[in-house]
Amino acid sequence: MANRLLQLHRVLKPTGSLYLHCDPTASHYLKIVLDGVFGKENYINELIWKRTGAHGGKKGYGPIHDTIFYYSKSDKFHWNKTVEAYDESYLTQFYRFEDERGRYRLVTLTGAGTRTGESGKEWKGVNPTPSGRHWAVPNGLVEEINPELDASKMPINEKLDLLDSSGFIYWPPRGSVPQYKRYLKVDGGNPVQDIIGDIVPLSTASAERLGYPTQKPLALLERFIAASSNEGDVVLDPFCGCGTAVHAAQKLNRQWIGIDITHLAINLIEYRLKKAFPNPSGDAPKRLVYQVIGTPKDLDAAYDLARRSQDDGRYQFQYWAVSLVDAQAAQSKKKGADGGIDGIKYFGDYEYKDEKKSKDKGAFKTNKIVVSVKSGKLKPDDIRSLNHVREREGAEIGLFISLEEPTRGMIADAASAGFYQDGAGRKFPRVQLLTIEGLLSGKQRAEHPDHAPDLNFKKAKAESNTAQKNLI
Repeated sequence: MANRLLQLHRVLKPTGSLYLHCDPTASHYLKIVLDGVFGKENYINELIWKRTGAHGGKKGYGPIHDTIFYYSKSDKFHWNKTVEAYDESYLTQFYRFEDERGRYRLVTLTGAGTRTGESGKEWKGVNPTPSGRHWAVPNGLVEEINPELDASKMPINEKLDLLDSSGFIYWPPRGSVPQYKRYLKVDGGNPVQDIIGDIVPLSTASAERLGYPTQKPLALLERFIAASSNEGDVVLDPFCGCGTAVHAAQKLNRQWIGIDITHLAINLIEYRLKKAFPNPSGDAPKRLVYQVIGTPKDLDAAYDLARRSQDDGRYQFQYWAVSLVDAQAAQSKKKGADGGIDGIKYFGDYEYKDEKKSKDKGAFKTNKIVVSVKSGKLKPDDIRSLNHVREREGAEIGLFISLEEPTRGMIADAASAGFYQDGAGRKFPRVQLLTIEGLLSGKQRAEHPDHAPDLNFKKAKAESNTAQKNLI
């Protein structure tokens, strides 16, 4: 992390900020590293986010929070005032009054201590001095009522007169000390604090969850990006995982760069962006444009990735290859004589009610496709092994993706598996042989019914599109 933080500090603008999210087991070590790289004078906040519900089962207090360190590169860093929505119990307790302007609370117009100047004099029959107080009028409210005024140069009685004539003064039926009305819409919300309790973690049943183990709520990243950048600024997430930060940046009309070491993550991010920011039709001017750099674009690059995947044991070639057929990578790598499963894909089909396969559709069913990827030398029984896995898993179709061209024997084994016939009477080979070269060139594709392509990945909520040029 020290080397990475040095590079992040190098590319960060003087107006930029860094947020580092970690758990409490590493936070104290990382704080020392951050102080060394950014300087302890550029430490701004330690944010605490309640990431889960109650935990038990061991001695000690339940670990339910994460830590986010907030640093700047200089004292010129961007900061946009950010508020969180009022809690309803807070509104009920304090904003108990309402008129044509909306809900409001009563706030004192005086401050502690006596004054001998204008703020200590009587106004409209009310003298604050006997109570040991003086007049104190919020300049911001005065300038909000009339933006052309400079409240700091106005006499106190003129400020009070303006508030009174504008209907911001409350005169109690009994007693003589007026108060001013602080309206809810004027306040806007509570300023965000360093303990984040209003953004709930993603549950297993959350509609936002995409199945990535370390996924964070979109609202959390939106808060950080909105507070520390302006529209058009560049947001960099060097560990972008399932793409929550780039999703938030795109939604807030920022430019962005996302980096991840795994092709599994890049595959998921691409799908997420396509669904969250669908390209508009017709004459709509805004369109999501991005580039993916670092994934193979030709056969030589595919061979290079296959070699490096064998060296580091990370299965990156398989993760990338299954993305060529829009399948979801199988992260459990249990290999055996049956060839294993490197990816899963689903398709939808209808059971038609009549023999002519007309528009009278019957029940909708979901069917499975298993994917096997081979980056090395092919074996004579590879296709028979895949077909065995297909039958065992109850899959209708099996896809075999290879760097090498399949042999005649493999082609014959695939043909012997027969065809899947969909509800409309169309036939698709049950075992399909696909090469990396054929998929990259567009000469080959996985053949199957495609009535419900969103079955393969959880679909991200569609957002308003923006016209940024971005990079992952």
